[in-house]
Amino acid sequence: MGFILQPNLQISQPPTPNLPNSPIRILLVEDDELFRLGLQFRLQQEPGIEVVAEAADGETAVELTNRQPLDLVLLDIGLPRMSGLEACRQIKAFQPHLPVLALTSHSEQSLITRLIEAGVHGYCLKGIAPELLILAVRSVAAGASWWDRTATAEIRLLTQTASRATMLDLGGERLSQHGISLTNREREILTLIVAGKIDRDIAETLYIAPATVRVHVHAMLHKLGARDRSHAILIAQQQHLCNPPI
Repeated sequence: MGFILQPNLQISQPPTPNLPNSPIRILLVEDDELFRLGLQFRLQQEPGIEVVAEAADGETAVELTNRQPLDLVLLDIGLPRMSGLEACRQIKAFQPHLPVLALTSHSEQSLITRLIEAGVHGYCLKGIAPELLILAVRSVAAGASWWDRTATAEIRLLTQTASRATMLDLGGERLSQHGISLTNREREILTLIVAGKIDRDIAETLYIAPATVRVHVHAMLHKLGARDRSHAILIAQQQHLCNPPI
């Protein structure tokens, strides 16, 4: 059973990494007690998933990330005392590699934009089918990104804008092969994805923020017409789009 710690506790050293084959250790952050209990019960039924801590507000969530060894934060955005967005920013400031999966009842494009900027790795609407939520939890904990269909439809507008901005930042330099036009940065990231790297590894290799990696990936998938990263890898291999190994 998870637990709720009150705020204003002393912060200990950052959490240690999980061991292979250990359960996914989750911090569940939700202010609605009944909804939180329902989520906790459902998550605990899954093999390989353990809710090790719970919080009902943003301040407590930030403190717990610095006290508990964690693999994922399942974070409601509409929190009291400190918003979920601000909690995410502070969590990322202390634990930049800790994945955060946002859970909320809203899907406005402006919110999605702010979630990406705050550094979330995934986004699910409340009311999502339980099996899809479990899949999202496992995917994000493994280092992938997760966006539900509603968010994906909205985020395409953002990625198109981000892609144009990226091209301007690079002085308009583009690389085109076989009718597919990618920026230098997108090709670097695609090469690393083909090599099996996850977002945090790519960010460390290229000295950029993980949130920036996710924006580039979304823009790249749109340009390639790829359904997901696996499809992008197949296209890259077929069209010889990768750079020499970094």
